[in-house]
Amino acid sequence: MKDLEKAVFSRHDPEVLAALRTSSVGVAGCGGLGSNAALSLARAGVGRLILADFDRVEPSNLNRQQYTVAQIGSRKAEALAANLRAAAPFTSVTVWNVKVTPSNVEKLFGGADLLIEAFDRAEEKGKLINSWLRLHPDRYVIAGSGLSGYGANASLKTRRIGRLYVCGDGVSEPPPGVSPMAPRVALVANMQANLAVELLVGLSRTKKKPR
Repeated sequence: MKDLEKAVFSRHDPEVLAALRTSSVGVAGCGGLGSNAALSLARAGVGRLILADFDRVEPSNLNRQQYTVAQIGSRKAEALAANLRAAAPFTSVTVWNVKVTPSNVEKLFGGADLLIEAFDRAEEKGKLINSWLRLHPDRYVIAGSGLSGYGANASLKTRRIGRLYVCGDGVSEPPPGVSPMAPRVALVANMQANLAVELLVGLSRTKKKPR
């Protein structure tokens, strides 16, 4: 297994790989954003992922989320963990089959170096972000906002407000008749994952600087 791990990451920059292998990322919500971001982070080499979601896989999820037909009815966090272990077995995965609320954010994600916000509803997004930044003002949270429909790649951007980053086009609610689709959802999720990698590597380099 060690030989396989070495081969999988053989083309990674050693410094970058070392930073990722010692990092932990929380993923709040295992739907379109969360399942896609988690898979990319595991493939990149993040050492530990903490997954939390109370929901189960439904047929309508399969058009954009990282699940299979055989997993319909399964708890999302558990199903995603199984898929991650199959695709990227060198990442440790912690699973919480619970609804994330302001009262349990610390219990679920307190050990994470940064948090990926991957909820559907704007109100719940705001509560999670505010709770995380209140508990950990020195840690980053990467949110997603505006990912419905298709096309318009140029509208997808990353905005920063202190320790909060928001990826997407910024439109909180899709218009009638416009649904989330795999290509655009995955684009925003991978914007989140790519930024997470950048931040984790940056944090690692900051820790190594002599004082």
